Amino acid sequence: MYEKDGEKYFVVDGHTHFWDASPQNWVPGQEEYAKGWIECFHAYQGLGPPDTHWPIDRFQKYSEELMMHDLFEVGHVDKAIFQPTNLRQWYVDGFNTTESDGAMAERHPGRFLVNTTFDPREGEAGMRAFEERVKRYGCKGVKLYTAEWRGDSRGWSLKDPEAARYLEKCEELGVRNIHVHKGPTIWPLDKDAFDVSDIDYVATNFQGLNFIVEHVGLPRIEDFCFMATQERNVYAGLAVVVGGLMHARPKFFAKVMGELMFWLGEDKLIFGADYAIWEPKWQVEGFVDWTMPADDELSDFAPLTVVQKKKILGLNAARLYDIDVPAELRVEDAPVVEPVGVPGP
Repeated sequence: MYEKDGEKYFVVDGHTHFWDASPQNWVPGQEEYAKGWIECFHAYQGLGPPDTHWPIDRFQKYSEELMMHDLFEVGHVDKAIFQPTNLRQWYVDGFNTTESDGAMAERHPGRFLVNTTFDPREGEAGMRAFEERVKRYGCKGVKLYTAEWRGDSRGWSLKDPEAARYLEKCEELGVRNIHVHKGPTIWPLDKDAFDVSDIDYVATNFQGLNFIVEHVGLPRIEDFCFMATQERNVYAGLAVVVGGLMHARPKFFAKVMGELMFWLGEDKLIFGADYAIWEPKWQVEGFVDWTMPADDELSDFAPLTVVQKKKILGLNAARLYDIDVPAELRVEDAPVVEPVGVPGP
């Protein structure tokens, strides 16, 4: 629980990872891609404050103790949500798997929520394994990487009929929160697979699910906002927005936050630190302190209130994931956005 100027904030880090990209985990013959992937991630860390930059060897594989320290001892995080990314084509044991996340969550009860993932190209066997993971770890969400390579396939679309079968299974199992990476490209994945158009399609077809667009489609912020304002079950995942822009591109950060608040509003924005690319401490503290700059180019945008920041930093994610928030950390006004599944006017 973070406290500043007499205000208390319940912080849910909606986007965190526990990965192993060390050379020992690189698939023989795929070293170029495994190395390039993690080096691209590491370059993104350079957008944070200089005193938070890590050497590449630590970044490739960090310890459980370091993660617990960075999130919960000094990072102001009350709950964290694991978002897996398999990348088994390049990493022997996977890059950041449900199984490794789940094992860590079991060692630290009450700290983490475990999401899993699915890949519709895995067919019936993948469907059975997906259902087993959901039941094993009590998953309420999935993280999807539509640009992930599999064999000769360099990505897939949520518009695919096979993807619809998995989303139907999500509805059946109560996996309501569908997080999808749609934003900055990561080498060597293809840019086209990060486009948000398939979110528009499935959000209409599956209105009993919440679609959290991670990284808000950056840099295509206008495409995302115009789509998300039409679809009541589309949310903005702020990983990369805060960590990648607040320090390095403050004016662009203000514009992105202004657009998101104007089109979506504070009830549909979900904070995520994107650890271990960026540590949560400076992001939480910086966001609480942040105000919309007094700039003529930003005059269309209103400043964020304390209540709005409380929702974004944790209360919105708590609502989507049924996380119990202590009474003294709640806000009085009810959310404007109706829960998914409740008919609108």
